[in-house]
Amino acid sequence: MNNKYYTVCGIVEIEGKILLVRHTYGNAKDRILLPGGFVQENELPTAAVEREILEETGVTAKAKSLIAMQFKSEQWCAVFVMEYISGTPKSDGFENSEILLLTPEEAVKRDDITNMSREILKAYIAKHSELSKSGYVPASANRDNYVIFGV
Repeated sequence: MNNKYYTVCGIVEIEGKILLVRHTYGNAKDRILLPGGFVQENELPTAAVEREILEETGVTAKAKSLIAMQFKSEQWCAVFVMEYISGTPKSDGFENSEILLLTPEEAVKRDDITNMSREILKAYIAKHSELSKSGYVPASANRDNYVIFGV
């Protein structure tokens, strides 16, 4: 089951350029943004961002660190820095109409980028602190249903 309350997006850098998509619906229609989407029921945000990026762009990437969290009274969005693994970026032709690979500096100067993506990329350029993914898993959990950043 999808929801509209818990969302994720990711910064995927491929050969010095950031993977961006041109959105096809909603408030971001025709604008470019970082790929991402909704967290499914019983899905960890890290798994969701990896799945969403693969579905939307054909790129396999792994969540490496957490760079930002956006909170609204009715919603949150976790923003990850991703490790590019493989795949040639291509539009899914449904949620996005175009794939762009731009340097972060090029992206933040564009008029058609969403404000949130612009602010996230400004922080990425400035090398703001990121909370790295930890290998720690408590005895009461397992790697499939637990993740912690920053410890």
